[in-house]
Amino acid sequence: MRLPLGLRLLGALRRHLGGSVAHLAPAAVPAAREAVLRLQHGPLGRVVIGPAARDVTIIDAHLPTAAVPEGLPVRVYRPAGSASPAPVVVNFHGGGFVQGDLDQSEWFCAHVAREGSVVVVSVDYRLAPEHTFPVPAQDCYDAVAALVADARAWGLDPTRVAVMGDSAGGNLATVVCLMARDRRLDGHLDGRDAPAIAAQVLVYPGTEMVDVLPSERAIPVAPILSAADIRGFHQLYLAGADGTHPYASPLRAELAGLPPALVQTAEHDPLRDHGERYVEALDAAGVPVRHTRYLGAAHGYVATATLTPRTSLQAVAEIAAFLRAM
Repeated sequence: MRLPLGLRLLGALRRHLGGSVAHLAPAAVPAAREAVLRLQHGPLGRVVIGPAARDVTIIDAHLPTAAVPEGLPVRVYRPAGSASPAPVVVNFHGGGFVQGDLDQSEWFCAHVAREGSVVVVSVDYRLAPEHTFPVPAQDCYDAVAALVADARAWGLDPTRVAVMGDSAGGNLATVVCLMARDRRLDGHLDGRDAPAIAAQVLVYPGTEMVDVLPSERAIPVAPILSAADIRGFHQLYLAGADGTHPYASPLRAELAGLPPALVQTAEHDPLRDHGERYVEALDAAGVPVRHTRYLGAAHGYVATATLTPRTSLQAVAEIAAFLRAM
């Protein structure tokens, strides 16, 4: 199916404004990231992302962890009439491990909270190149562990915890599941029990940092993310670390014992095979998995709701149904 006109225009605008930060030297990334955020937080960016759902209370807070005692910034989305303790979904935004913030995921998190009748806690983990692998992944794991350990204070049910993320955030979400499983198997407690994660939602996730998968060759240029961007982001994130490590490339991991997964992919996305091969690997490992490829869609549809309302709302509805069964 052909890409919607709005997405094609967005891709043209992105190229006109100078393209991706993925190809910059590490020292140049922070300033370029701030420039991108200024655009995202401006009128055009807010329109593209879309407004938060009504009937959802949104609160900014900080979540202390061992590595960040002053607290990682988090944004809590609580739907009207939610129970206490409530099921919780911990969200990790996309952005190639290098950019992105809580505002980028506002529409997505608020709509999942309302439609799924869950509390969503969105985590602003530390970014590369200032904080390279495995720091962002460890931040995300620590955030989930801290929420579960103090669930009562947050009004959350520690037995109904899911993780969720799009793009790089999808990688981080499933890596958190791997970390939690490995800590349980190793008897490694970090001073507290490893969190029991009941479900994972992976939206066009990246799962392989070394091999170039066929969809990257078939779709080298796309509106939001190009195949070259993928490799550039990976280089900034890894900074020379081993990309075959399962916490970097979960497609290479032993996946048995992970929680049930919902994986969404987009037809016009160079990351498409990352998600779809991961679905095959999860299924082969005996992990219950549901997969939907969104036809006519490109990478980024949970952050472009105004331009892609049909896909964005369908994706949220599918996620909400999956989470309600948690």
